[in-house]
Amino acid sequence: MEDKGRESDHLMLITPERVFYAGLLGRPRKRAPGSCHIYVAVKGSLHLTINDTLASAELFVTLPNQPHSIASDYRTVISVTLEPETMPDGVIEALAQRLTGPDSAVFARKILAAYALLRQRRYGDITTAEFDEMCFGEALPRRVLDPRVMRAVARLGRFTGEPVTADTCAADAGLSASRFLHLFKEETGISFRSFRAWKRARHLLHFANQDLNLAHLAQDIGYPDSTHFSHSIRRFYGLKPRAIFVGSRDLAIYRSTETVRLAEAS
Repeated sequence: MEDKGRESDHLMLITPERVFYAGLLGRPRKRAPGSCHIYVAVKGSLHLTINDTLASAELFVTLPNQPHSIASDYRTVISVTLEPETMPDGVIEALAQRLTGPDSAVFARKILAAYALLRQRRYGDITTAEFDEMCFGEALPRRVLDPRVMRAVARLGRFTGEPVTADTCAADAGLSASRFLHLFKEETGISFRSFRAWKRARHLLHFANQDLNLAHLAQDIGYPDSTHFSHSIRRFYGLKPRAIFVGSRDLAIYRSTETVRLAEAS
């Protein structure tokens, strides 16, 4: 496990398929991340707004690309992120029903216990199955992707500044661009363009607690310019890039061995 942060109760564990975040939420502006988010209150309640309807609870689940705003009674909130392409169709929806059903309080306590465990740094390295066991009490079903799509997903998860296009991924797969795009969406359930946009924004998480030139960071992770960078981050996270970095100064960031390996393979 690689530690990129300071001693803090605010932490983020990043794996290629999951993220566990405990930290500041920011102002409750509309956001639409490309992954499933499970929000859990550390103290008090959460307040979720979807389609102008406000609800309050201890735990909420939002689906990938679902516009929403979230607020908390307490400054620290927990967010568990699940990447949708890693699970078969219907798994996220079924999990959302379970987590927000009669046993919602049980699942909230389970995720709070996971937070306490992570704060003690007793986890060592962690696999997706172990992450799921820690948060939900069981490993979630896994989607098996075509190897050609798996290679493209791995490339899109690295973002070294080199453009990752459908044409380059199609050539690597030995397919025409149109056939590759069809195969990618058929396998993942997500269009290549939407998938790339979300993974690029997700890559920012690795640097959130660092003192960086944001214009240079935007270029390094593949954005054509600062305007596109700012627009994309605000769309997915509901915050300007600068606000994310200011609110993450005391955030301890840990990356799984698999996450580090993928980054070093770039």
